[in-house]
Amino acid sequence: MAQDDSSSGAAVDRSTLRWISNEYYELNGLHFDVLHSPPTPLEFSRLVHIGRPVLIKNCEFSEDLSRWSDEYLVRKLGDGNISVAVTPNGRADAITAGPDGRLYFAEPHVQRMSMSAFLASLSSDSDQPQGPEQEEICYLQSQNGNLYTACYFNLSGDPDPSEFEPLREDVPSEIPWCSDALEKSPDAVNLWIGDSRSITSIHSDPYENIYTVVRGAKHFTLLPPTEGWCLEERTYPHAQYIRSPKTSPKTSELVLSPSPSTAVPIRWSSVVDPNLPGALPAEAHPIQISVQAGDALYLPAGWWHYVRQSSVTIALNYWYDLESRGMSWVWLNFLRGLGEPPSGNVEGKGVDS
Repeated sequence: MAQDDSSSGAAVDRSTLRWISNEYYELNGLHFDVLHSPPTPLEFSRLVHIGRPVLIKNCEFSEDLSRWSDEYLVRKLGDGNISVAVTPNGRADAITAGPDGRLYFAEPHVQRMSMSAFLASLSSDSDQPQGPEQEEICYLQSQNGNLYTACYFNLSGDPDPSEFEPLREDVPSEIPWCSDALEKSPDAVNLWIGDSRSITSIHSDPYENIYTVVRGAKHFTLLPPTEGWCLEERTYPHAQYIRSPKTSPKTSELVLSPSPSTAVPIRWSSVVDPNLPGALPAEAHPIQISVQAGDALYLPAGWWHYVRQSSVTIALNYWYDLESRGMSWVWLNFLRGLGEPPSGNVEGKGVDS
């Protein structure tokens, strides 16, 4: 009887989530607002209250960003090394099949190189080979405030070092209309540079996110928090790409190295690409938004996003902490489903490595 009750409870939970997502879709559809100039703090506060994505056109935060050519970036950063994510497949922080056949949450190898060497590794050709002959793929995606962290705004005077210190004079540390509306400074400001071979796997963040493109274009596939159950979260053992010690440094290949069994499993969506036919159930209604150079996307906290880019793309994003008071945090966690998700290795499903 106890097993029957548990099974029934799980079914009720899923049916409740289905009902919520259907109600939300019927009220909102696939609509998103498009603004043709930045909002005022009051206007943005209302948009945050609604909690839908907003594409903001003509939203250049600084005229200085228009001069960010490859030559300019190389000149500003000189011979100093920066941290670059390197993978064999362009999928950093993603579910990947390991050499033992198990699925892992794979973090990239982090390699130190100059901006000149990094930019030379990128390709403007969207038809790069994707088979065994492809080269390693580099992506500047160090996150967690690689330009500015919360320490920058901390009145205690704690240092806030950055590998990209020379670029700070071009990048505003915060967005006035956003900071005024939220009554806080960003928790992190990040620089992203990559080409069409790098993909950000679908996930959600507990941040109000302002994402602006400096060069190129970013293509977002978005799902609201109400459809998080469609993404079939699972838990996966952790692993990281490392250089194989069996070869010389100049020819060493990347291998996926599982972390010790004591490492905490990672909760992640089992959907590798939400744009593939059949990847999502019929109840899911993804929204497609392309962000061009000079535009910005407001991505509300908790929204699921899968991100691609056209050619070589440079972008900045500003993470503002989600307001923990009230119901927002509790509501977002409820929408991810009740209970711990099952292991991603139980079902025997594989993904392309």
